[in-house]
Amino acid sequence: MDTTLIQLVSIALLVLGIIGTFLPILPGLLLSICGLLIYKFGTDAPLSMVYVWIFVFLTILSTILNYVIPARTNRKYGGTRWGSVGSVVGTLVGLFFIPIPFGFLIGMFLGVFVGELLHDSTDKKKAWNSTKGAFIGFLYGTGFNFIVALAMFLVVLIDIL
Repeated sequence: MDTTLIQLVSIALLVLGIIGTFLPILPGLLLSICGLLIYKFGTDAPLSMVYVWIFVFLTILSTILNYVIPARTNRKYGGTRWGSVGSVVGTLVGLFFIPIPFGFLIGMFLGVFVGELLHDSTDKKKAWNSTKGAFIGFLYGTGFNFIVALAMFLVVLIDIL
């Protein structure tokens, strides 16, 4: 296959990966890592394997942190373990059972809120603050994903140029 075509496919996947860090219907970092791997192994690029391993590690780390960070920031904002568990359960339920693009987010927020209300049904303010903490955690995770996807794109782009 032509090297230029492989480079274009790789760049397209990397751009879709960046977009996917914001749109949950696209697997952002998975697309980005595929673009990086296609570039590395589809062309005779002099790109160091160190970059590949670092980005594979960051992609795996990001996948784990996308579930952990909202639960942790939930606690930082006064949430309890009930809210943290609700965050993880709500995310998974929303991902599979709320068939809209941001279903996992709705599930996560509802999970935190309901979890906190199950813990203490009289303190709605605490449940709301806990939900805000989970939202802030989601923003941190999305920001991390964006930075990693952008770094992959820039590494490939710089290597091409």
